[in-house]
Amino acid sequence: MSEITHPTIKDGWFREISEMWAGQAMTLKVKKVLHHEKSKYQDVLIFESEKHGHVLVLDNVIQCTERDEFSYQEMITNLAMMSHPNPKKVLVIGGGDGGVLREVVKHECVEEAILCDIDEAVIRLSKEYLPVMAEGFKHPKTKVHVGDGFKFLDDYKNCFDVIITDSSDPEGPAESLFQKPYFQLLHDALRDGGVITTQAESQWLHLPLIQQVKKDCAAVFPVAEYGFTTIPTYPSGQIGFMVCCKEAGRDVTKPLRKWTPEEEVKLCRYYNSKVHEAAFVLPTFAAEALKK
Repeated sequence: MSEITHPTIKDGWFREISEMWAGQAMTLKVKKVLHHEKSKYQDVLIFESEKHGHVLVLDNVIQCTERDEFSYQEMITNLAMMSHPNPKKVLVIGGGDGGVLREVVKHECVEEAILCDIDEAVIRLSKEYLPVMAEGFKHPKTKVHVGDGFKFLDDYKNCFDVIITDSSDPEGPAESLFQKPYFQLLHDALRDGGVITTQAESQWLHLPLIQQVKKDCAAVFPVAEYGFTTIPTYPSGQIGFMVCCKEAGRDVTKPLRKWTPEEEVKLCRYYNSKVHEAAFVLPTFAAEALKK
């Protein structure tokens, strides 16, 4: 069998170059390309890197690496889950690698965790090449729906306690997941007091976009806050989230529920109650921009 090649890999290095982060690039040393295919929706590449384990790339953009994925999965999940008093029914939109699902089912109060991703290839290949992330698919409380998240949400009203949107960047199919009509669908699909988190880009690279997303979220939800996490293999080493609540007055910047210190160490490698609060402490330039 001939060796798998990909146009983003030259001289043994993967190169991530995009207009979404113009003027800079991310490179990773490649040991071996494990899989490449064009799914119905996107280009899917998986390679083994020199220092970051297996890497999932969609349309030439890194989605996760085994080395640092936990910071993103734990934060996008727990900023919402710990801001709800008793989340029993949880929906994940996107997240076909299974990482968010893995974090959701760590919460014993959860009775049902549904994942809706448009691309079966991401789910199938993550089970094969990213088994630590995909372990959530095996949980008895998990259900999987392959299809469009927009259409899926349209069929549900007043149904979920928490909805987590683990989307790619706002280009192509994911662009609609960063707009007001989508946030309205999320709002309507939540039960009273429900909480959402959604991927909301980097304060270093996308402040105008974040300003618009926060404005749109605030027009739909009475509570809308931007927080962030650090993650080395995402552009600028940071990624942000909008955390919104259907109940006015809820302070999502402080966890409503907490694990014990022993549970935090057992269940998480990045998230803890102090990190939850720190995530919403923005540098001055970002805080001022998001006040406007």
